[in-house]
Amino acid sequence: MKNIVLSAVAVLAMSSFAVAGGDIAPVEEPVVVVEPVVDDSGFYIGLAYGLLNVDVTTSWQNQDTITYPDDNGVESDDDNFNEIMLQAGYKFNSYVAVEGRYWFGLDETFTELDDQRVPYDYDVSIDAWGIYVKPMYPVTDAFDIYALLGYAEVEANFEGDESHTFDGGFSWGIGAAYSFTDNLSIFVDYVSLYDDTESYTEVDGWIYDVEDDFTISTVNFGVTYQF
Repeated sequence: MKNIVLSAVAVLAMSSFAVAGGDIAPVEEPVVVVEPVVDDSGFYIGLAYGLLNVDVTTSWQNQDTITYPDDNGVESDDDNFNEIMLQAGYKFNSYVAVEGRYWFGLDETFTELDDQRVPYDYDVSIDAWGIYVKPMYPVTDAFDIYALLGYAEVEANFEGDESHTFDGGFSWGIGAAYSFTDNLSIFVDYVSLYDDTESYTEVDGWIYDVEDDFTISTVNFGVTYQF
């Protein structure tokens, strides 16, 4: 009797497998697709046209405030200079780079009046350099936005070998770049090179306290090649 029961169970089990479709299908392992890692690091160089702006506000006051209490004034001047900018840097990845820049100033001619009120012309050029950390954000595969954070120094060169070096200090900028290929891209950015006040005493018959408030910045349009 016991053997009959076991045989019946075996037949029922075999019937169940037959109804279910026969043999059990083997389990297939999932296919894992490994995306290639894009190496975006490397050295790059660039060339740009820069429009440099110097905005200076000069205020002065006669030290003899008793005899001449109102002998003071304020004067503003705003001038633009053409620049050629060279760029070189190293890109660690898609998000950070280090970069150096040098601006070569082209001569600009200005007209002034001498002591006899006779006009005369003279040339001025402004050179600058800066070193920056460059954080970047890839908005798309081809379009990046970035910032520049670092140190810069500016020098104004006047006709007759005279020059004036502005104290170096913090420099910052913002910009955007568009890549046509893996190697070639164009960019536009704004860089603040100098923003400070210089104080000094000037003697011109009377003694004056003078303050020059300088703001020097540049807008750059250029092309970059990454090796």
